[in-house]
Amino acid sequence: MKRMLILAASVALAAAAHADVKLPAILNEGMVLQRSAPLKFWGWADEGEQVSVEFLGQKKTTTAKNGKWEVTLKGTRTAGGPFPLSISGKNRIEFKDILVGEVWVCSGQSNMELTLKTSFQSEGDIAKSASPTVRLFMVKNTRSDSPKQDVEVQQPWSAAAPESVPGFSAVGYYFGRMLSEKLGVPIGLISSDWGGTPAEAWTPEEKLASTPSLKTIVENYPVARARYDEQRKKWETDSTQARLEGKTPPAAPRAPWRYAELYNAMIAPITNYGIRGAIWYQGEANASRAMQYRELFPAMIESWRSVWDKKDMPFYLVQLAPFQASGSQKTEYAELREAQMLATQKLKNVGMAVITDVGEEKDIHPKKKQPVGERLALLARRDIYREKSLVAQGPSFKRVRFEGEKAIVSFDNTGGGLLASPTDSLGGSIENGKVVGFALAGTDGVFYPATAVIEGGDKVVATCAQVTAPKAVRYAFINFPITNLWNKEGLPAGPFRSDMPK
Repeated sequence: MKRMLILAASVALAAAAHADVKLPAILNEGMVLQRSAPLKFWGWADEGEQVSVEFLGQKKTTTAKNGKWEVTLKGTRTAGGPFPLSISGKNRIEFKDILVGEVWVCSGQSNMELTLKTSFQSEGDIAKSASPTVRLFMVKNTRSDSPKQDVEVQQPWSAAAPESVPGFSAVGYYFGRMLSEKLGVPIGLISSDWGGTPAEAWTPEEKLASTPSLKTIVENYPVARARYDEQRKKWETDSTQARLEGKTPPAAPRAPWRYAELYNAMIAPITNYGIRGAIWYQGEANASRAMQYRELFPAMIESWRSVWDKKDMPFYLVQLAPFQASGSQKTEYAELREAQMLATQKLKNVGMAVITDVGEEKDIHPKKKQPVGERLALLARRDIYREKSLVAQGPSFKRVRFEGEKAIVSFDNTGGGLLASPTDSLGGSIENGKVVGFALAGTDGVFYPATAVIEGGDKVVATCAQVTAPKAVRYAFINFPITNLWNKEGLPAGPFRSDMPK
């Protein structure tokens, strides 16, 4: 009898729990909702259950179908809070600390994931980080072969504070901090990033499969996975034998990243949540496939815009920092940076922060993240938040004219004029007025270091004793360039090559 009563009670509790209106993890106390955009709320409930949402004087009711419900309220220009929010069905969920402001997704691989506590001289920033209007949400690193309904949470919505910011993305934090200081409205930052990940893992399968130049990513995965499975079996056998012989087991093989698996688990479940845009720091994992990245990266951006239903949604990326990789004179990283730059020309509302001055030759994770986040914020301030006169990026290649032994290079985004820093990006002393990082080649295509000087405020004239009739010019176009060309607003010039293949 006692067992039957316990069983009946368990069934009743299960039924009651099933009857509750449920919300996705991202809709929770402390969240920031995007201003001037439709306010979407969604979740799960019993079939036919009436669900009502009340927020900022609006109330709307819907009926759950197939166990799901969704309500969209009109957007509001009002920024601030905290405001109350209630969602009710057979149960009632009440929140008291909801803000309205600007929301950004922070995504990519390890340089976006790198935490504030491990970044350069961050102790003081952590100590003074308390801000009730900057809110942080961290998605847990998870994978899925198909789109998930909800994300797993690493850190729920939390106000910025010395307890909450140390484990958050340093780039994301510095980006959000500057926006908070300059805009004076609540800022919501959603960190969804994972080290060592390629762009195809963040791209929906449908986009890859429907793009002729990218569908091989989907088609080739089973072969790569089968190869890994064979390597794994051999590794297990070799490891067992090594332990029996008292030897160190060999390193385990690395499983290939599956296309779309991070999009499915870490992006798809939050695409109903209103955002202003995204910031992105990734590319190292695709550096050996720069030509493919020219198509892959824009395709990923377009797919995110599509699922968020935001045409030309702002998307700001970080160009890869200098790194030696397989050798400082190699160019695979330079070619990937070029592919990143091309995305800004191919798509509207895509901006790029150049960081040729903050790389570390032997560390793929440079620790100086404050200038990275703040340069991303400059782009948003200029393009989205209407600081139209703000100089938000460094000099960029415009064109080159060859006259005899000279290469005359013109630049856009010169601001108050070009500047040759007296020290290079490694802190070395440079002869006054000289520009380092340029190289010239003749018809043989062999590049030699060039002597370069600034002329007229927006041009650089480069010459080289070994190249008397130059046909091509490059700047900072190696894995680990040493540079000193800036604009007077303190932003570095972007790498380029005039002989870029089409």
